[in-house]
Amino acid sequence: MTTDTSPPSVTPTDAQRPDEDGDALAESTSAASLARTVARSAQIETEIDTDPGRFRVLTGDRPTGHLHLGHYFGTLANRVQLQRRGVETFVLIADYQVITDRDGVGPIRERVYSLLADYLAVGLDPERTTIFAHSAVPALNQLMLPFLSVVTDSELRRNPTVKAEYDATGGRPMSGLLLTYPVHQAADILFCKANLVPVGKDQVPHVEQARVVARRFDERYGRVWADRPVFRAPEVLLSQAASLLGTDGHKMSKSRGNTIEIGMDADTTAARLKKAVTDADRHITYDPENRPEVSNLVLLAALASGRDPHEVAAEVGDGGGGTLKRVATEAVNEHFAPIRARRAELVADPGYLEDVLARGNARANEIAEATLDEVRQAMQMRYHA
Repeated sequence: MTTDTSPPSVTPTDAQRPDEDGDALAESTSAASLARTVARSAQIETEIDTDPGRFRVLTGDRPTGHLHLGHYFGTLANRVQLQRRGVETFVLIADYQVITDRDGVGPIRERVYSLLADYLAVGLDPERTTIFAHSAVPALNQLMLPFLSVVTDSELRRNPTVKAEYDATGGRPMSGLLLTYPVHQAADILFCKANLVPVGKDQVPHVEQARVVARRFDERYGRVWADRPVFRAPEVLLSQAASLLGTDGHKMSKSRGNTIEIGMDADTTAARLKKAVTDADRHITYDPENRPEVSNLVLLAALASGRDPHEVAAEVGDGGGGTLKRVATEAVNEHFAPIRARRAELVADPGYLEDVLARGNARANEIAEATLDEVRQAMQMRYHA
């Protein structure tokens, strides 16, 4: 620990750059910037088809509960597709991030392995996709120290996710981990040199923050190689998935109890969908703006059966909410039957799950240590040959 209590010196260039980047972070949510992001994302989709080896993806989830159909159709199915297309993928089980907005970890071990079982059941292959846990990769988390040195507290407080999470605390003091959440995400992305991050539009500022951290590190601390920086700037791959509501018509959330979990059995799924909110009009149409609850069930049936939602709505016609719920239930249970069977096999073999996670952690550690060594070298903190 240093005993020097004097403030660090700051050059005029250093002082100006955070504000400039703060403007860039704000710009990342503007209409013009989002339009450019959408266009670039479409171009990346084409590039993946021609040369998937150019890309390395980082994505993941917090183990705060069982994954549900919103996760499956929103992100998991896309991860499997990227894997099938030949894109190297790293999937993070973000156990450390559980405590950004919670007072404890809860049944963390059970939830981590439940998450892993879901990943494998839906089709992620541990031979092609690296699945690992935050807490098992010390070098990843050690990157937080140099990364925190290139950001300001004001730009962290402007981050949309930090602001939203803070507002949700009801005025309780913000933890340091919550405040630095965007920097932790930057470390997640950059430790493995990921250059592609699949996100929704609301998560674009986090990827922009990682880009800023990568560039500032290069400018402030230098390079290991003369021709390229330590970190490559990650890009956004925008999710094209439609958003599903919960069975109560509100945002699907584990805390609201309005979800249908991937691992639920057919009878429980039927019971949940039977209680789903609809409306009084017996004629079923797909109109998300004016009939969100009915349209949500139509969309769920369509996604599970691989059909167009307008086609599903026309088929139900005047059958009313009861028929719609039956159609949705049959589609969901048919689609998830093999996934649930595979999940049951995985849960019955905890030794295999432990081995998968151990192998993923080992690979993540190997990569993180190499990256940290490059960081130390660039910062002239490498004290051995």
